[in-house]
Amino acid sequence: MKKRLLSLPQYINNDVDQLQPYRAKLMQQQEKTAHTLVHKINHIVANSQATSLILQEISHLLGVALKADCCCLVTTISDESGEVSAANWCSEQFLDVSQSSEILSRQQLLMSSPSIQCATEQLTIEDISTIQKTLAISCQSWAIPMQSVLAIPTRFSGKNNGVICLIKFHAYQWNESEKNLLQAIAPSCAIALAQVAQTQILANQKHDLHKGNQHQILIKRLTTLSLSNLELNQMLQLVISSTAESLEADRGLLILLKYTDPMFRNRQKKQIPKAKATVVGEWTKTQNPAETRLDKLDQSFWLSECGLCQRVFVESGKPIMIDNCPEQKENWKPNPLFAIEEFPATLLMPLENQGNVLGFVVLQQQVARSWQPTELNIVEMVCAQLSNAIIQSQTLRQVQNLVDERTEQLKRSLEVQAKLYERTKQYVEQLQELNELKDEFVSNISDRLRYPLTNMRMSIRNLRLPGISPERQARYLDILESECTKEINLINDLLTLQKLESHQEAPQFETINLNTKINDLVATVEKPFLDQALSVAVDLPKEPLKLQTEIESFDRILQELLNNVSKYSERDTIVHLQATHRVEQEVDQVMIKVTNTGRGISQEEAAYIFDKFRRGKGRWTPGTGLGLALVKSLVQHLHGAIAVESTPIENSHLSEICFTLTLPQFSSANHPHSQQ
Repeated sequence: MKKRLLSLPQYINNDVDQLQPYRAKLMQQQEKTAHTLVHKINHIVANSQATSLILQEISHLLGVALKADCCCLVTTISDESGEVSAANWCSEQFLDVSQSSEILSRQQLLMSSPSIQCATEQLTIEDISTIQKTLAISCQSWAIPMQSVLAIPTRFSGKNNGVICLIKFHAYQWNESEKNLLQAIAPSCAIALAQVAQTQILANQKHDLHKGNQHQILIKRLTTLSLSNLELNQMLQLVISSTAESLEADRGLLILLKYTDPMFRNRQKKQIPKAKATVVGEWTKTQNPAETRLDKLDQSFWLSECGLCQRVFVESGKPIMIDNCPEQKENWKPNPLFAIEEFPATLLMPLENQGNVLGFVVLQQQVARSWQPTELNIVEMVCAQLSNAIIQSQTLRQVQNLVDERTEQLKRSLEVQAKLYERTKQYVEQLQELNELKDEFVSNISDRLRYPLTNMRMSIRNLRLPGISPERQARYLDILESECTKEINLINDLLTLQKLESHQEAPQFETINLNTKINDLVATVEKPFLDQALSVAVDLPKEPLKLQTEIESFDRILQELLNNVSKYSERDTIVHLQATHRVEQEVDQVMIKVTNTGRGISQEEAAYIFDKFRRGKGRWTPGTGLGLALVKSLVQHLHGAIAVESTPIENSHLSEICFTLTLPQFSSANHPHSQQ
């Protein structure tokens, strides 16, 4: 900076004595002017409605009073606020020029200025630097270079607190009276500058206090959210909304990464892993976000598609701050979801846990923003808590999945054990039932075997009695023969059952005339039926029905059924015997029904009525107890089926008992079903 030293004022007349009255009068006038200006400055300081207008009014006052083209007052940079306050006044004749669109550079304004004078003689290097900075700040919007400057630094409490600059846009030599006047009002201006600086400090402190309160509120919200039972996605949305709103951002995004490479934990430094990023939380200051074009974009993108996110891995997890810099956008092109054109100032803070990047917190502004250290600390704290919450949620989910899996396994195990217990219980019940059946069988067969033997022994003892008549001898011999026959029949039936159950022999089929066979068998039971006053109604097809069967087995089946009917039918009732032909599933079958009237058979009794030595309750009658068991075995031997059905008769304690015998008509399944 060029500084031209001025020569002392030249006076034409060197007669000091003649100048004394003029000087005294001049000094009085200067003191009066200075006193008036000080009074007006104090009045402005005391009565200005807004602190921001104090410097503007004082600069106007000084510029007019000292006839300057421009006057500026600038506070020094405060250590507490780090900011300056400046006010300019410009004469009306230069007002239009100063507001011209053609703004001169600082070098044009300062370095070429021909004259800068200081109103104080004791000027330090610090004062010169302060004046230069003041001019640089105050002349930023001027379009014409300054030619002459009269400046004076102001001091308050022993420290420089500002500068007063009187500026001429043409060459001008500032005189001593102007310098003295400026020195005289400098203390009052220092008070005004101090008040402005103090007001600025208070405003900054209020702003910091407001931010501090917002940060405290944010911390409380995060603490409350961490203790809540919200789902992770809901909590993440609330966290990004609270953080962006508290830090006065225009937009907030919360992005989580899902790695597709399982080996990303062992990746080398500055290696970009393969992962998919998904926006799980979004908050925008301008609502309604549903109507913005950003929501029409896919909320997921691959990490390889976003250079901005890749910087986090290249720069070892440091927060990324970008502004409206084209070079940054070009080198690290962000994904369209970041909407950099709309929000050029972006802060991207990684979510990290043990060196692994879990995602990002993104805060964006529509205008340039300088993030303060306290704000970055808050964002880092939020990221740390989010990382812990995400890890805890993932761990909890893994544990929950493991618990659910083990619970399901335990449940299946208990179900298997319950089924095994039920199966074992059924086996035990079956074994108990079989044991009871075995005991009953042993008891029944013992009775069946002992009963004829007892009669034979009684007959033998009676035959040995002395003097027994021939008639009684013959009777006892008949009893012996009859009981021997029963015993032999019983043993034969047992052997037949054993042979049938072992399936040792195949049936020997022969073709019979079923009508004739049934009539013959009915004739053999005529006497027992007459003893029970029973009549038989036979219903046979008009055309003789042929049947291929084993004759001996078929005869025994019908004989046993008719014998059973004769034993358990009510007296003076009719026994119906019906034979029909039918085709079932393309197989010719012969169905024979033997129906009688008697005591009903319950479903429980029907379940075991075909078992050996089993009879219904209260149905004991003389016999071997093997008749229906033998019938069932013989029917199965002939590949047929037999069933019993009991139908109660209305207004009677009796029921109709129907045995249905179904036999294949022909021995071969391929035989035409139409042949009879």
